[in-house]
Amino acid sequence: MKNLLLSSLLVGSIVFTGCSSKKVFEPEDTSADWDRYESIDDTLADTTLSAAMLDDRRILDEKKILDIKVDEGYRLIGKTDGWIVSATTNGVMKLQDIEDATYTKIFDLKKTIASVGIKDDLLAVLFADNEIGLYTLSNQELLMKEQVGDAIAIDARIQSPYFVGGVVIFPTLDGKVVIVNPVTKKRLRTTIVSSAENFNNVLYFQLVGQKIIAATAHKILAMDQQERREKYEIRNVAYNGEDIYIATKQGELIALTPNLQLKAKLKFPFAHFLGLITKNDKVYALEKEGYMIVAPKDLSSHTIHDVDLDEGFLFVSEKGFVVNDEIILVE
Repeated sequence: MKNLLLSSLLVGSIVFTGCSSKKVFEPEDTSADWDRYESIDDTLADTTLSAAMLDDRRILDEKKILDIKVDEGYRLIGKTDGWIVSATTNGVMKLQDIEDATYTKIFDLKKTIASVGIKDDLLAVLFADNEIGLYTLSNQELLMKEQVGDAIAIDARIQSPYFVGGVVIFPTLDGKVVIVNPVTKKRLRTTIVSSAENFNNVLYFQLVGQKIIAATAHKILAMDQQERREKYEIRNVAYNGEDIYIATKQGELIALTPNLQLKAKLKFPFAHFLGLITKNDKVYALEKEGYMIVAPKDLSSHTIHDVDLDEGFLFVSEKGFVVNDEIILVE
């Protein structure tokens, strides 16, 4: 049941459509139409937070289209530490070396995989039933496996396990951050980001100095020696090296310090944000009805531009928002 929910949500949650009967964002004034676009030579067919797959099954990462294809019957899991990871629904996982696509590794993990992180000889896996596992990459030895909670329904944006300072951090499907010591093979700490019943997986994770920033659709957490949480209905999160930016379901763009103190806020009634990018001291928010909102990093002003936006998959790259076969470029 959980695996079926994961599979359906991976399709449903990352595709956006245009019209609905609900109230929509209708700005009174817009600036010049957005005129910065770039085409790619195929159309998005699937997306993850770290990479996307095109119709011909090639991989697009944050910089370019890679000379790697995902096999038929496999779903893209993501990009990690020089590998492209894909898997079947019954847990056969394939790792393809980005530098040499002919070099591959196959793992048979027996059940549906949600996300994967790799560092040197360690393979960290988050399964669709919210079980975590650690393996060696070289000989596929199981180091540990542990159930961390239930996950009934999830957002398609699933964070990968993260390696830092000799520990492995698992952002889970039920709103937790679990820190594991791979040497002792034990949990060091489990912290709750939020405790909502549904759509509560960690959809954003960032290390800011020694501070962990993690967010679900319901709350954002800042954690070092102390923990602080703030409640927001979150659509997107971005970090510019200084501040954290949130796009909310209420049509707000919010700037927070890494300690989650409110710095600034803009409100756009009925706006439905699809993506958020911070670049060169500006914040770019792509809105579902075909608008680009651009603000300086202090959110002291803004402009709204009409953009050419079709229905379909969306992926955030270094250049901008990739939608179908087009990149909506940001400066």
